[in-house]
Amino acid sequence: MRVLVTGWPSFLHGEATAGDVLSMCRVCDALGEWGIPCETAWSPRFLPSERSLDDVDPAVYTHLVFACGPVTGDQVAALHERFARCYRIAVGVSVVNPADPAAVGFHRILPRDGGAACHADLADPADTTPVPVAGVVLAPSQREYGARGSHDRVHAVLDDWLSTLNAALLPLDTRLDTTDWQHHATPDQFTAVLRRLDVVVTTRMHGLVLAVRSGVPAITVDPIDGGGKVTAQAAALRWPAVLGADEVNAERLDTWWRWCLSGEAPEALRTAGGDTRLLESLCGALRLELAA
Repeated sequence: MRVLVTGWPSFLHGEATAGDVLSMCRVCDALGEWGIPCETAWSPRFLPSERSLDDVDPAVYTHLVFACGPVTGDQVAALHERFARCYRIAVGVSVVNPADPAAVGFHRILPRDGGAACHADLADPADTTPVPVAGVVLAPSQREYGARGSHDRVHAVLDDWLSTLNAALLPLDTRLDTTDWQHHATPDQFTAVLRRLDVVVTTRMHGLVLAVRSGVPAITVDPIDGGGKVTAQAAALRWPAVLGADEVNAERLDTWWRWCLSGEAPEALRTAGGDTRLLESLCGALRLELAA
């Protein structure tokens, strides 16, 4: 017996959802526990370095398992033609139309819905490994800095580097909007998210300030050549994890990433945050004006 496990993440024109991928992996784990040899096939768009459907020889498999998603459409139906010699089972799938050739082609279906007996879906977060959660707060183009602004170049470096991280990346924006649920409506909502993060990666001044004052380490990159308000605030807050626009590269970012997740960052956060002299100066100036 030799089983090929497939699903919608196997198709070049399919899609890889977290639930689909977890279901395929859980099927493989279960087969392995039963001592049944199995392999998986993945879309080259999703996992280009892994085995794809084009790479496999149907003749070497005795069984084909299709896990999760709806059993419908030409791509699923084509599996029946290509793996005609295999015993074909669909597990944890939705049967939208039992008469669909994609569904009819399976020798057996163990459905999650649409069948006579429905089973619980296979996806389970218990099968996942915890990873850091990082908020990404990027500054828009800032015209006030003129030709000194290097936002596009800096953000291109960050985009390439972020794509290499094994982390849950959460794009965030400090801009508030009371009419669009995709933006936070109040500072309370924004900082509530910040406090649940492990790291913040930012090119925005308030991304740095609010992260550090929320007790979250921030990898900060100043997108202004020669330094702008981001660099100035990093100094005022006594926060060390800051890079200039001409310094940012993957190696330096990796160094600060490891530092932010190490035991050193909490100590730096305890001593960071700045002082209240700015407000004291404001109050003093107002008192002088009142006295005059």
